[in-house]
Order: sequence, then C-alpha cells, then structure tokens
Amino acid sequence: MTGCLQKRTAVVVGGTQGIGRAIALGLAGAGADVVATSRSMAAIEQVANEIEAHGSRTLRIASDVADRGSLESLHAGVMAEFGKVDILVNCAGTTMRVPTLECTEATWDRIMDINLNGTLRACQIFGKSMLARGCGRIINIASLATFVSFQEVAAYCASKAAVGALTRSLAVEWAAGGVCVNAIAPGIFPTELNRKILESPRGRELMMRSPMRRFGAVEEVAGAAIYLASDESSYTTGQIIVVDGGQLASGVNQ
Repeated sequence: MTGCLQKRTAVVVGGTQGIGRAIALGLAGAGADVVATSRSMAAIEQVANEIEAHGSRTLRIASDVADRGSLESLHAGVMAEFGKVDILVNCAGTTMRVPTLECTEATWDRIMDINLNGTLRACQIFGKSMLARGCGRIINIASLATFVSFQEVAAYCASKAAVGALTRSLAVEWAAGGVCVNAIAPGIFPTELNRKILESPRGRELMMRSPMRRFGAVEEVAGAAIYLASDESSYTTGQIIVVDGGQLASGVNQ
C-alpha cells in the first residue's frame, strides 16, 4: 500500500513514542504528510525529523489531550499549514496498576481523562472540520482490555471499554457525514509504558497466552492504521481491529 496516502494529511496525537510513533512513521511511509504530537517538544522534534526523512511534510506542535485549548491550537496550526486534516489517530494513553480498593478518585479521574476524555476532545475538535468537508478518517486506539479484564487495572480497562463504545457511537453518528470512525486494539507490544510489566510474572503469563509465542513489534500495528486511513476502508466504520497475534482468540495453547 505504498503511496496510498499521497496528498493526505494525518495528525497522530500521542505520536512520539511506542505504537503512536510507529503509526506516524507508517502513515508517512505510505505517502501522507504527518503531524506527530505529544507534550514533549524534544520527542516531537525527533519524530518530525524521521517523518521528513520519508519525504513527508510535518509540523512541530506540542499538545496535551487533557487540555482542550492545546488541541484546538494544534488543529488551528495544522489547518493553517495544510488546509485540511484527512486522518486523526488518537494514541495518547496512560495506565497504573493498583488494587481497585486502593485506587483513589484522583488516579481514576486522571486515567479516564487521558484515555477517554482526551480521545473525545480530539474527536470533537477534528471531527467538526472533517464533517464540514464531508470526509475523514478517525482511528482510536482501543486495547485487549476493551474486551477482557486485566488484574488490578480497573480504571484502564473501564477507559478502554469506553473508547470502544465511543468509537461505535461516533461511527453511527458521523457515517452520513462521510467520516469513518474505527479503532485498533493492539495486543502485547513492548513499549516504555509497559516494559516493566512484561518483565514480571504478568509478562510471562501473557507470553504463555500468545499463540505466536512472541510479543508484537510496534511496526506491526502500522498496517492496520494504513488500511483504516486509506480509500480501501471506505465501507468500514464502527469496527475495532484486533492486532494481537491471536491472543484474544485463544483458549488453551498447550
């Protein structure tokens, strides 16, 4: 699908590390101009250089999904430079392992605000201009936790289940306006967010439950994002594509 995103403009929120960075570079490799944004200007600069190495244009704009004003500024900056946003990818997220009885309201609210409310904010801000143009692709990042539970991460699981519901709701509401809203549910991909967990007994259990007997490389998520961002997905909306090496399908592996 090389070149299938020529003349498209993509914004990847949370696009400077892990899965978000891999998707941003994948979209650039497919021909899109890509703005990868996060709170860290140093990280933005690094990924922007990699995007430009693909021959794509970019901008260096920081944003914080917990701050609606910063997302509005991001949108305004991209619109001023490119005139449109064809693709929005919502990758910003956080988690914390804590027994639910010990989870404070502040911790719960912070995880919900970043994972769910942050996704909603970006969808509202960028979705409005997409609907005005009559076309657009929004790709949210769900999780295996959208479907099944993980021990002692109730806030994260609840937030990602809600991201799945939000994705379906927006897909139904915005389909007539030409905007397709889908999600990707990545399986287990070692990133800075979860690397310590994967080195624990939980990581060994996750490996045991993986039919491919390995964790994923973040670059293996990019293909699903390119498909959902392209014309090939023109009749696909409200879907959650699971990229997990078969883990969600698995019962007994031995």
